[in-house]
Amino acid sequence: MKNDLTVRRVIALLLTYVTLCVAGGVVGGVFFIPAVLGLNEAARVVGPSLKVEDIDFDVTSLPQKSTIYASDNKTVIASFYAQNRTVVPLRQISQPMQQAAVAREDKRFFEHSGVDVQGVVRAFVQTFIKHGDTQGGSSLTQQYVKNVLLVEAKENNDPIAEYHATEDTVARKIREMLIAVQMEKQYSKPEILQGYLNIAQFGRNNLYGVETAARRYFNVSAADLNIGQAATIASITKNPSRYDPSVPQNQPEAEKQRNIVLDLMFQQHFISQADHDKFRAEPIAQTLNLQDNSTQVGCQVAGDAGFFCDYATKQILNSKEFGKTAKDRNKLLNEGGLNIYTTMDVNANASAMQAARDTIPLNDPSGFEVVIAAVRPGTGEVLGFGINRIYDPTDAAHSDPTRTAVNYAVDQQDGGGTGWGVGSTWKPINTVAWMRQGRSITETVHPQGLYPRHSFSCSGYSGIANSWSVHNSEGGTGGAESVLDGLVHSHNTTQAAMAQQIGMCSIVDTAKTLGYHNAPTNDKVLSSKNWPGSLIIGTVASSPLTMANVYATIAANGVQCTPIALKKVVNKQGESLKVPSANCHQAIDPAIAQTTAYAMNQGVVRSDGQAKAAQLDNGRKTFAKTGTNGDTPMLTAGFVPNQVAAFVSVGNAEHDVSFKGKTINGQSHGTWYGYQIAAPAWKAFMNKYLADANIPIDNDYGNPDPKYMGGGGASGNGAGQSNGDSNNNNRNSQNSQQKQGEGQEQYGEDAGGEE
Repeated sequence: MKNDLTVRRVIALLLTYVTLCVAGGVVGGVFFIPAVLGLNEAARVVGPSLKVEDIDFDVTSLPQKSTIYASDNKTVIASFYAQNRTVVPLRQISQPMQQAAVAREDKRFFEHSGVDVQGVVRAFVQTFIKHGDTQGGSSLTQQYVKNVLLVEAKENNDPIAEYHATEDTVARKIREMLIAVQMEKQYSKPEILQGYLNIAQFGRNNLYGVETAARRYFNVSAADLNIGQAATIASITKNPSRYDPSVPQNQPEAEKQRNIVLDLMFQQHFISQADHDKFRAEPIAQTLNLQDNSTQVGCQVAGDAGFFCDYATKQILNSKEFGKTAKDRNKLLNEGGLNIYTTMDVNANASAMQAARDTIPLNDPSGFEVVIAAVRPGTGEVLGFGINRIYDPTDAAHSDPTRTAVNYAVDQQDGGGTGWGVGSTWKPINTVAWMRQGRSITETVHPQGLYPRHSFSCSGYSGIANSWSVHNSEGGTGGAESVLDGLVHSHNTTQAAMAQQIGMCSIVDTAKTLGYHNAPTNDKVLSSKNWPGSLIIGTVASSPLTMANVYATIAANGVQCTPIALKKVVNKQGESLKVPSANCHQAIDPAIAQTTAYAMNQGVVRSDGQAKAAQLDNGRKTFAKTGTNGDTPMLTAGFVPNQVAAFVSVGNAEHDVSFKGKTINGQSHGTWYGYQIAAPAWKAFMNKYLADANIPIDNDYGNPDPKYMGGGGASGNGAGQSNGDSNNNNRNSQNSQQKQGEGQEQYGEDAGGEE
């Protein structure tokens, strides 16, 4: 009884096929197939307004691969996709490929009206009368319908619809037939063939569409596929996992299936006997030119560009420009067929990664990270990142300290950590704030060792402690000196004396104006009520990218920009999408930027300057500042005007681990300072990038304005230096002078020490 019922259901289905075919009408006449397939210019991408049963058959709406490019617009960083597909119009698919698909799937494609009656009869006879292999009898149009229903179900995350799109039931067949017949009334045969060739699966590992298959197996476009290649691809759809020729053990069966397609093409008069014999004789393994990377996805396959790739994708996933919700933005990235053109400079990123790993190798016993961020001044363009780690978002990174998915160069919301104490690299911000109050950097200030907290705040300090004890890294408060010398020698006490005179409000406002913000996502906003040390000698938690961008403002004549990773994003319709803006604007007076640059350069060129180790090659004018935050991270920041600003952090990105007594990359020091390791890393990156990018030397920047030099111009050896500077006696020794003001924060507060 059960078998009889099955036979009756099949007969009912057969009758339905016939009825639908009659109701749908028969295509008048038999097309001259080569002529039809040759009318490529008449074939067009199906318009989104053409729908059948509210199902969108627009070929451009199919999920497509998004590709991220470097700033040269040609170097591919990574690809993202839910389905690895590149949609192409029929005119960009070779005639042999079109013919192979028709020969393999539906030889009467150009004769029927969506349902192949003869095919159904043949399948019925073969399956139920001859008891042979199960035959489906589906036309190429029906197969296209089935694929579209399956894609729609997956896009809607609808497992029930996905099941109904693939279940082996009469109901599914009837629905496919109904839609197929309607489709034949609304769409041309070339349009249907175009849709099928773009939607079908042509291999394992999520490989869809003929263009992707052509690139994967033969490294050619679909337009250039020859007869043998076309037959190979056309044969795969019957069983993508078994007939995928990229798998060596599949190749004997893949070759057999290819030859079947060649036989069909010859029988259906698509190819000559000579071409049939020629391509049938070729071993399939010798015809392949496999492109392994074509099916790899995500930032984990971006190599040393992985950290930048992660940052760029976060800009898409976190920006409202790309969708109202996170789900919308994620779908756009993975299915939207975007071409994403980024700001990553290939030379800059490669140089940063090399400098980071040369400074402290991946497997160095110290375990310290070296993190570099680089920005192009005046544009906001992020040029690249260097981290002495391997980017790896998989679980393998949990047990391997050389791997991580955390980009320690960026803010927490952008995939980074909670930031680094920036130490004395903060001090140029104080210098800018001083001049914004109309003060000269040649003015002498008189440091103290103990300051009332309220004397720093313009709006009243809200903390518990009433006083702040501050001294320099070598101990003591030092003597009176100019603001310029205070920066050159990196004296904490001089910074405190400056802040007491101009107030915390001016420092907070200047930091924000230069582009500073804290790294933790939910961190409190900078406020004049913060305790003095955080905003005077740099114990705030910042990302290297933020600090590089602060220095970029000084490097661009005071033009401040928001960091950006995206230059242009084009969707699959060829439309340019809005991207986050750099919002470049004049933030500070160019004269202040130039004078600050002059002061930084003095720290490099003067014999007693803290940043001498950062001097760049070939006499290039160098603007840099080193720093050490207590005995934890070591830092260096600087720039080449209008070309590149970079920030280097060295330390443990997740915990405060002391450098004291550590051996790093084979070197040992009782006490480490920024000039010993961070400055050489910064210099190595800058020198290599500048050389590789052929950036010419231009030493015209950094001219101080007389009004910020006490009206009398600048002395090359520290204008305004006080004769009473009690530290002068120590400056004859390079080691002692370099240690002297390195920005090491020491706090001996009345309410309890805080480091």
